[in-house]
Amino acid sequence: MTVFDQAKAIGDAVLYEGYLLYPYRASSAKNRVRWQFGVLMPPAFASPEAGEHAGCRTECLLEPRGRAVLHLRLRFLQVQRRSVHERLPDGRYREVPRLTVGDTEHTTWDEAVEQEVDAVLGVEELIAQQNVVPFAIDGREVAESLGEAGTVMRRSWPLTGDLRVRAEPLTGPYGGLRLAVEVVNTTEWAEPEPTRETALRRALLAAHVVLAVESGRFLSLVDPPEWAKPAAEACRNERLWPVLIGEPGQDEAVLASPIILYDYPAIAPESPGELFDGTEIDEILTLRTMALTEEEKRQARATDPRARAVVDRADDMPPELLDRLHGTIRYLRSVTGEPEPARPDVPWWDPGADASVSPETDSVTIAGEAVAAGSRVRLRTGLRRSDAQDMFLDGRTATVRAVLSDVDGHRHLAVTLDEDPAAELQQAHGRYRYFSPDEVEPLGEQP
Repeated sequence: MTVFDQAKAIGDAVLYEGYLLYPYRASSAKNRVRWQFGVLMPPAFASPEAGEHAGCRTECLLEPRGRAVLHLRLRFLQVQRRSVHERLPDGRYREVPRLTVGDTEHTTWDEAVEQEVDAVLGVEELIAQQNVVPFAIDGREVAESLGEAGTVMRRSWPLTGDLRVRAEPLTGPYGGLRLAVEVVNTTEWAEPEPTRETALRRALLAAHVVLAVESGRFLSLVDPPEWAKPAAEACRNERLWPVLIGEPGQDEAVLASPIILYDYPAIAPESPGELFDGTEIDEILTLRTMALTEEEKRQARATDPRARAVVDRADDMPPELLDRLHGTIRYLRSVTGEPEPARPDVPWWDPGADASVSPETDSVTIAGEAVAAGSRVRLRTGLRRSDAQDMFLDGRTATVRAVLSDVDGHRHLAVTLDEDPAAELQQAHGRYRYFSPDEVEPLGEQP
């Protein structure tokens, strides 16, 4: 499997983020305002003041070895207009919003076609001068007969663009290069009264770039080595953000995405398929799709083949697969930092699922003192807290009821206020206030 194959799953999630939002019907208001991520408009419509751009840029750090070779793959979607035409008694055709033939409904809709542009460049050549890779995507028009009822027409419009690549040596004793890649829509287009809808037909949608190097390695911009931090901070990224991809620890490939990601992004193995609406989680979207009426499902299936797949998958999902979506804990840390398996007889959300933690007996050292359940502390809330109400508790005394650890290994103190008359009731029901160890001051009273 090539690095481009590994990047495809994440790239597909980027391509189709927001492509079709729940409830997956063309009639839905939010599905009439589409294509929000990685949109590169034709220059005639681009307006930075209005948030419409013709190009994007990513910069990352590369340490080549020998005669390194750079492989680039630009991926994007191209709008394809699907229009439904009803056949009239006199033999002429007229466009209609929808047409039912037998048990199948056909809907007028903007689909998308996946496009890829590949380039292979020698790294040494990129240092000498900028390398421009022009590309052109043809338009097409295809008719699909619906018999005597009518016709479905699919039309796309031609696109042109440039991939502009250059490398600049880093200053200092460590070597390395700053690699810059620009993607520019150069499509010539003019219209007396242009609209965003018509401009999108000449746009690159959800554009992102995969970079892979033969004989060399990329440096993370999320967590660069100490010597490379100034160079990483100087990298200029506009509407693209580069992260390492592949298995954790690999460094020969980068995904530059219009959606900000962490290094080594991955699709959750529990996810049964694409849902396109990344602002939600699989379980909620699946349950909501199941709850659609039969008429709503019929409209969704008619909107797009991908919508039909979402609805069919939700309808056919077995209970055990739905249960998998309810919650998964990736790992639990022991006191040594090594992962420990969860106890199979304890729910994942219960602290008892992790054999390495005991909230009632664990302690955390603060200002040289061990603080555990029963310790009294003074609250010293900081300005970084997101809950403004907790700032009113600054200086109050409290009793620690439990020392908790999250899945990332961070410690949290569950406390009750000493002056709260309902403290015992809150403790009985497990209702606490939570503070980090740096937000409390030990009072020296041990349990």
